[in-house]
Amino acid sequence: MNDTSTYERLVGTKQDMPKTIFITGASSGIGKAVARQFAGQGWNVVATLRDPSAETELVNGDRLFVTRLDVQDESSVTSAVDAAVERFGGIDVLVNNAGFSLFGVFEALSPHKIQEQFAVNVFGLMDVTRAVLPVLRRQGGGTIVNVSSSGGMITVPLMSMYHATKFAVEGFSESLAYELTSQNIFVRLIEPGAVRTQFGARMFSEFAHDRSLACYDRFIDKTNALFAAMLGGETSSAEQVADVVFDAATDQSSRLRYVVGEDIAALVKARHEMGEDNYIALMRARFLSAEPAAPTAGGR
Repeated sequence: MNDTSTYERLVGTKQDMPKTIFITGASSGIGKAVARQFAGQGWNVVATLRDPSAETELVNGDRLFVTRLDVQDESSVTSAVDAAVERFGGIDVLVNNAGFSLFGVFEALSPHKIQEQFAVNVFGLMDVTRAVLPVLRRQGGGTIVNVSSSGGMITVPLMSMYHATKFAVEGFSESLAYELTSQNIFVRLIEPGAVRTQFGARMFSEFAHDRSLACYDRFIDKTNALFAAMLGGETSSAEQVADVVFDAATDQSSRLRYVVGEDIAALVKARHEMGEDNYIALMRARFLSAEPAAPTAGGR
């Protein structure tokens, strides 16, 4: 009598099958680039988005499955994970990519929009992770890639709520990485700087303005000019970020963070090497003085 369990037979079968990646926020930008990257590498790809009916580039095929998932709708999360397992037999890598950014001074942001920011960027990410973890554990391991941001390590004005959510993702992911090591599950954090996607356009469209807060206008105008200069400089493409996501998903080391983009590397280095007082002085000079300072690659 053969007493091999169903799970053991499934795992044995999956050894010879393409691996499967499950991606949130695949309708555009980084999410779509990640779907294309892994499909090109021969993986099974589950590309999830809020409105699959509007998608024209990612088309269902033998190894590409497009399905609905809204991170603010828990039933859609469960349904998408179940459908992915039914379609491909399991999930090897989860990429939590869905997210957006509010923009504006804190006083101008409505409580409703702040709650939405956390619902999408933090609680939605947690809900998807919670739904996928049992699948990874049953399979004996896997990888969770959380697309965070350099904004989870450093901050700039007018994005306080976005930073709050990304700092939350950083802390959650780092702690989770320790406990999931016991289950042979890796956790990775992707830290892009400025990326040439529609993310920035949506961020500016979400700009919160309150006419009663005219006292901020001069500061906002100057900060917007600095942002425009930054975005007009060296930025990463969504495809470059997708390349790093692939490296992170297939890396067998214990590495947690992957910074993407030379534009942000100097600031990250400065944050780690300059000391708290010097770094804060640098950032104050950049955003508050008439002649903004810029860090060098060496952080001095």
